Amino acid sequence: MQALSSALSLPLHGVAATRLLEQQTAAGLAPHALMQRAGLASARLSLALAPHAQHIWIACGPGNNGGDGLEAAMHLHQWGKNVTVTWLGAQNQAKVPADALASLVRARAAGVPFAKTPPSGFDFAIDALLGIGAAPRLAHAAGQADLLGEWLALLRATGQPVLALDIPSGLDASTGADLAPESIATGARPERAGGRFTLTFLTLKPGLFTAAGRDLAGQVWWDDLGVAPAPTAAPDAWLLGQDRAGSHNRALAAHTSHKGSFGDVAIVGGQSGTDGAIHMSGAALLAGRAALHEGAGRVFVALLGQAVLTVDPQQPELMFRSPAALDLKTQVVVCGCGGGEAVAGVLPQILSAAPAAVLDADALNAIARDTQLQTQLHARRGRAYRTVLTPHPLEAARLLGSSAATVQADRLAAAQQLAEEFGCVVVLKGSGTVIAAPGEIPAINATGNARLATAGTGDVLAGMVGALLAGGYTAFGAACTAVFQHGQLADNWPASHPGQVLTASLLAQNHQADLQQEQQHQR
Repeated sequence: MQALSSALSLPLHGVAATRLLEQQTAAGLAPHALMQRAGLASARLSLALAPHAQHIWIACGPGNNGGDGLEAAMHLHQWGKNVTVTWLGAQNQAKVPADALASLVRARAAGVPFAKTPPSGFDFAIDALLGIGAAPRLAHAAGQADLLGEWLALLRATGQPVLALDIPSGLDASTGADLAPESIATGARPERAGGRFTLTFLTLKPGLFTAAGRDLAGQVWWDDLGVAPAPTAAPDAWLLGQDRAGSHNRALAAHTSHKGSFGDVAIVGGQSGTDGAIHMSGAALLAGRAALHEGAGRVFVALLGQAVLTVDPQQPELMFRSPAALDLKTQVVVCGCGGGEAVAGVLPQILSAAPAAVLDADALNAIARDTQLQTQLHARRGRAYRTVLTPHPLEAARLLGSSAATVQADRLAAAQQLAEEFGCVVVLKGSGTVIAAPGEIPAINATGNARLATAGTGDVLAGMVGALLAGGYTAFGAACTAVFQHGQLADNWPASHPGQVLTASLLAQNHQADLQQEQQHQR
């Protein structure tokens, strides 16, 4: 059993792969062995998380997830803990799986207390209501009048610590979508003081780490129950860790290096209106500053519209040019940050001439509206150009002709569809950012938190990706490294800047020194 960290990348397997592994393994073991192992691991972790708990409520569903909970209850009871089990299988015992029935017999024989309602004074809870087959059962939980709905709502809303077994009830293990009825989902309090934990079995599931997964799962623990996936079982995704994210340290470069060794980045965006009413130059400056601090040799800023800035007083190293003066064939172009409507006028040339490009924000919106630009974007793949798209869910939906809700319902599938359709690397931003590329197993980022939910942080990320492309990274490698580092700063922020709110400007200007300091501390 291990608690997960962001140090190592780990394979992720969805529901189908997990079920296949479970079936193959169970066939070679004694009856009920996997459930007994899962229950024992759950009981041990419960004691470790809440050694002084006075009353443990174990909410068990009618399936095998409930059987895991019954096994845990038996052990905790035998170890002298005060437990109360509520079990949903009593109403239709004929449909309870054989393994779960065997665990029920063991729990009753051990004298485990059962009740029809949750105890009023519990100070630790185990969520064993629904496992990876949650969707069919939740379809019958129309609201809180249903027992399943009532207990799930209580587990979501309680201020006491909760340990979910395998997957938080109501979470889609493959996609991270919250399948709970809206009345329950909207009442959840993921920031509860008591803490939220998940012990997942056999495999790590993608849904734990993206969309609603990170809020519902909390701290994730993993127990493979002594079973290793078959070497030929390709993962559905990778959980992106430090080992696959790469590093970017100027101090390790050759002594003969010069600014040309680290490449040029050109930021195209920051539209200013003719009437002075619209000024988006800040977005371009943030991207430029981020590219500079990520290690680009030179950074040029080409503002669109009626540009009035010729120098950035806070970052005078940035060099301002008109869009027409850029050498697109030798520069990595980061286009769209604050570009407004004007970006559509420069995109045709950028798409056709720039061998490496990061397309963000207004550039993506312009492409979504214009089939000719879409054709040009498609053509870049045939020329072996490196292209990274960095959409948030709504921008991704516009490109796909769908809705943000549809994108969020299956973020892995949406990112992969975009990557295949346009022949680009795609960074689908959000909780558990997804990085996808044609022919690649997608990655889900393990770093980041809500400190990044502020204006300009996406511009910073685009600039970071651009700098890494200029430094010679592949498009997929640049995207993975930038996304990981971008989130890592937010994770490390309190330690390096106590009491200070993380803004995009600080993210752009300070991240490299902070991350190097943190990496040295970890060594």
